[in-house]
Amino acid sequence: MKRIFDVVIAVMAIIIFSPVILIVGLMINLKLGRPILFKQERPGLNGKIFQMLKFRSMKDAYDQFGDVLPDGERLTSFGIKLRSSSLDELPGLWNVLKGDMSLVGPRPLLIEYLPLYSQEQAKRHNVRPGITGWAQVNGRNAISWEEKFKLDVWYVENQSLWLDIKILFLTIKKVFIKDGITAEGHVTTEYFKGNK
Repeated sequence: MKRIFDVVIAVMAIIIFSPVILIVGLMINLKLGRPILFKQERPGLNGKIFQMLKFRSMKDAYDQFGDVLPDGERLTSFGIKLRSSSLDELPGLWNVLKGDMSLVGPRPLLIEYLPLYSQEQAKRHNVRPGITGWAQVNGRNAISWEEKFKLDVWYVENQSLWLDIKILFLTIKKVFIKDGITAEGHVTTEYFKGNK
């Protein structure tokens, strides 16, 4: 049922938001240039690697040694608005259609975090990652990694179609009030460095 629900809602969302997707793509091309999409390999169900898609929200900027500048120096005001509106997540609907992701589930994180999880935290990979999730509607980037992982594991152990519907409605509310977008002292979120 979850997979059928994901596909039906993703198709409907792509159709409804197609004008928005087109406009956002054109704006990114105008303000940030190409590529329009941000592609990055992330671990999915059972840790299987897939290519996650998002709209690009940062400019390409390097220091004199050719190293990429920190996020704070690459994130423009346009990129901040794009992230705060969550419109940068719309290409993720394609990942849902492909079966790499679900509408609801633990957010797919960086590959380099894989060896840093405890056995309990690694349970987050027992389900498909989501565009939104239980941790996102309970603090998003404003809570600690430990709290996020506890919420992720709780979702894995308590998932249901009704819980997914509840999370989707709470996500819409969070998007409108723009709550928990960044971690304190960071323009996005701090890196996970392992458990204390």
